[in-house]
Amino acid sequence: MVLPFFNPQNMLNVTAIQYDIVWEDAEANRAYLEPLIKDQSESDVILLPEMFNSGFSNNVAETAEQVLGPTVKWMQHLATVQDCAICGSIPTLENGKYFNRFYWVEASRVLHYDKKHLFGYGKEAEVYSPGESQLIIDYKGWRIMPMICYDLRFPVWSRNTHDYDLLLYVANWPETRSSAWKQLLRARAIENLSFVCAVNRIGIDGVGLQYVGDSAFIDYMGEDLAVLTDQEAVLNYTLDKKRLDNFREQFNFLNDKDDFTLF
Repeated sequence: MVLPFFNPQNMLNVTAIQYDIVWEDAEANRAYLEPLIKDQSESDVILLPEMFNSGFSNNVAETAEQVLGPTVKWMQHLATVQDCAICGSIPTLENGKYFNRFYWVEASRVLHYDKKHLFGYGKEAEVYSPGESQLIIDYKGWRIMPMICYDLRFPVWSRNTHDYDLLLYVANWPETRSSAWKQLLRARAIENLSFVCAVNRIGIDGVGLQYVGDSAFIDYMGEDLAVLTDQEAVLNYTLDKKRLDNFREQFNFLNDKDDFTLF
């Protein structure tokens, strides 16, 4: 299913690709994604799930890539061809440590954010090292903050103290906790007065977990703009920053937020 963009001028065209990730096979996942990405000629941002090259695997000996490894180079090639930003997370090895690393890739720059909150129940923290800092991306007049999966449960980490306009969430969030996924996404949008774009996977992974997608684009009032269910699909939507700016001028609840400092 491909939904068309609406009135893309002076706005941000975002694409999320929701699919069944091939377990621990980066080459197969890149081959699946490439024609879908090349078909998105109007996209400004293409959003891929958490660990889109491998699935949520702790088998870093098989899945982790070096900094600016083959998957990032592939992303940069496509970002150049498509004249857009491509983003998602992959297992990454740097200085002897493994990170669940979100890459934001354009033709001329590569930025990254390392997942802060590692999923202890899934033994992620036994393999990966946590990130220590947030990332704010300035892109086409927007300020964008990326987060990864389990980060969604921790509102302090995503608190809008950076005047961002858009939160990105990439995830492998299983069906058993899908209700929390849907409600927390809308809560993060409301409390931060921000658009939220979130992409999740579908299918069954290599350890038997089931995923039902529920990728969604949500506005600053928690209203659904575009939503997927359990299907392989490309979701497109044009975000209108003027709507957000106008709402903030009238009802800027962030002016009354509590002050705090992260240590």
